[in-house]
Amino acid sequence: MSKMVKPETQDLLHLTVLRTEHLSPHWVRVTFGGGEVDRFRPMGYDQWFRLFLPLGGEAALERVPAKANGMLGYLKFLRIPDGERPVMRNYTVRAHRAATAHAGAEIDVDFVLHGSAAAGTAGPASRWAETCHAGEHVLIIDEGVMFNPERGVDSVVLVGDETALPAIAGICASLPASATGVAIVEVPDAADALDFPHPDGVELRWVVRSGAEEPGVAALAALRGAALPDAPFHAYVAGEQALATGGRRLLVNERGVDKSRVSFTGYWKIGAASPASRASREAAARPTA
Repeated sequence: MSKMVKPETQDLLHLTVLRTEHLSPHWVRVTFGGGEVDRFRPMGYDQWFRLFLPLGGEAALERVPAKANGMLGYLKFLRIPDGERPVMRNYTVRAHRAATAHAGAEIDVDFVLHGSAAAGTAGPASRWAETCHAGEHVLIIDEGVMFNPERGVDSVVLVGDETALPAIAGICASLPASATGVAIVEVPDAADALDFPHPDGVELRWVVRSGAEEPGVAALAALRGAALPDAPFHAYVAGEQALATGGRRLLVNERGVDKSRVSFTGYWKIGAASPASRASREAAARPTA
């Protein structure tokens, strides 16, 4: 597995919601800027960060320790009382736009919508993304890039479910125009197959799973039948945990790919939810206006 590339600094950065846009039935884009956005250093590819959402009130953001992404900092973070402690989740940079003479820098983050805020079935981060407004504040800590092929390797095999779509789109945007390979993206609805720029030589293959299928099954089936590039390539498999580990196992054990050429990460696990504060659970249960 390739080594993660860490950012130069991992400081807490304050950002502000600039606007939101519903892209499809299961996608909403939140654009951040203002605050300390100029201190953010874009690295491209699948750059990800820790996001702190102040669901217990924005004053709690000032209590988040500077190293909340480390062991000791996280323990301090957990000492923030339940009901005040912000929700922490991991997200990928969908796009970064540098500041111009007419506008400040901006970061787009695409959120998968699970459940419904109106029905009280959404998780805390999904509910926040669906209902947030311009002017709200968040914190982020940059974590860097996991996709790290050997120098000169421009062929790729990219596989993921909808939660990996921002990362796959970011990787494709960072590849040279001459890159080749295949990108397989599984989505829950055909309307969620949001096209994104990619090199002409990278085949973009959308897979829509049926309602009876568990996430990742259709993507693994597509990967098993896909023709792999003849040139040396780097693979990236991300999304539900079984998809990430199953895709790596398929490539290494069945297709003979060297494990050093496979990056994989499980973003989530079927049946498991990240811990939420009491305030987050109560907010998720309240109807929206």
